[in-house]
Amino acid sequence: MSDNKLVKAIKEKGKTIEAEMSFFEHLEALRWHLIRAAIAILIFTSLAFYFYRFLMETVIMGPFFPNFWTYRMLCKAGDALHMEGWCVTKMNAILISTEVAGQFNLLMNSCIMTGVTLGIPYLLYEIWRFIKPALHEKEKKAASGFVFYSSFLFIAGVLFGYFIITPLSIRFLAGFTVSSAIQNQFTTDSYLSSVATLTLGSGIVFELPILIYLLSNMGILNAAFMRRTRRYAIIIILIIAAVITPTPDAITMSVVAVPLLLLYEVGIMVAGRVEKRKLKREQELA
Repeated sequence: MSDNKLVKAIKEKGKTIEAEMSFFEHLEALRWHLIRAAIAILIFTSLAFYFYRFLMETVIMGPFFPNFWTYRMLCKAGDALHMEGWCVTKMNAILISTEVAGQFNLLMNSCIMTGVTLGIPYLLYEIWRFIKPALHEKEKKAASGFVFYSSFLFIAGVLFGYFIITPLSIRFLAGFTVSSAIQNQFTTDSYLSSVATLTLGSGIVFELPILIYLLSNMGILNAAFMRRTRRYAIIIILIIAAVITPTPDAITMSVVAVPLLLLYEVGIMVAGRVEKRKLKREQELA
């Protein structure tokens, strides 16, 4: 009896060690995926530093210049609609550096932000490579477009945030004053923080359909629930649009709200497709 117990204990210990080894092997694999993603971000950051003049003058500082693409398009739209006040001739604010290393920090933070932004699609690819072996064949086919769609939505969101939300917000905030005795002077850190938050935040918000896809697969969310709560979603989206673009006109707010509403509608379609796929799978197993 004691020998049987000893053999059983050894077998159980062996299974435990095997499971622990498998767990640590997965951690090791994840570590290398993250290392490769970090190297990619470092390469993009180095490239941004190499082309720092173009990055700073054209990309980072672009929304602060009156000749920025968005302002030129607004001016043309105002002329076409015969509406005044749409052209931006100058910024009613100045940028200042209040620290000894202020401009150097601005450069370094801008390069890091650019490296992270450009490296996120590759990070998503490495995450997909890590989880792919654990999926069944049908699950692999269902999630085969994860990297493409996630990257596409993120890039679309970043472009939308950079060319629409950021310049509209900066234009309004630069011209907003509560007293003629107060002059707007933005620090370089504050300016970069605003550009980064609005741009990257928009990229993350555009991942809404992917989030809905994951929640639908887990059974937490469904298309019927999203249709029932559409009116509440519209109110929340309008509030978000009002916060993101603190401008008094409804046209500017609509420019931000409409894409978010479209994303919500796309999310409903995604949830509906997930439900149909689940139902079809259940019928095949029945």
